[in-house]
Amino acid sequence: MNHTIREITNTEYYLLDDFLYEAIFVPQGAEPPPRSIINNAELQVYVKDFGKHPDDRCLVAEINGKIVGAVWVRIMNDYGHIDDETPSFAISLYKKYRGRGIGTELLIKMLGILRESGYKKASLAVQKANYAVKMYKKVGFKVVGENDEEYIMACNFTKQ
Repeated sequence: MNHTIREITNTEYYLLDDFLYEAIFVPQGAEPPPRSIINNAELQVYVKDFGKHPDDRCLVAEINGKIVGAVWVRIMNDYGHIDDETPSFAISLYKKYRGRGIGTELLIKMLGILRESGYKKASLAVQKANYAVKMYKKVGFKVVGENDEEYIMACNFTKQ
């Protein structure tokens, strides 16, 4: 399945609400939360006023003219927040497009953009049970903190 990775346009920012909802990890056998959950303040930090801050960046994956996934970053006080210089990641794909390498490609391209832009690292939070933990480790993220449910992971761009 051929896909294109490109920057989001400002007329497509509204799609981030869909991808924010898709990014919510639902353990196998659990009921998904109502879509209205994305209106909670702790989730709105990922999308509110996106594109109006200098550190907002987003790439989308497109197949046959349809956007099927997105990765976006911004400096925000979210679950994966490390410090005020480190962008935090959000990434998701519609379910039927997962497991095809598209998410990994989105991640790698965004990491390259951040590295070229002079950031020292990037961070994210992920549920420990989420299969994506393996993907994050594969592209260079390391666990830097955790609680009962989540890992806080960072990818450093500077030599250590």
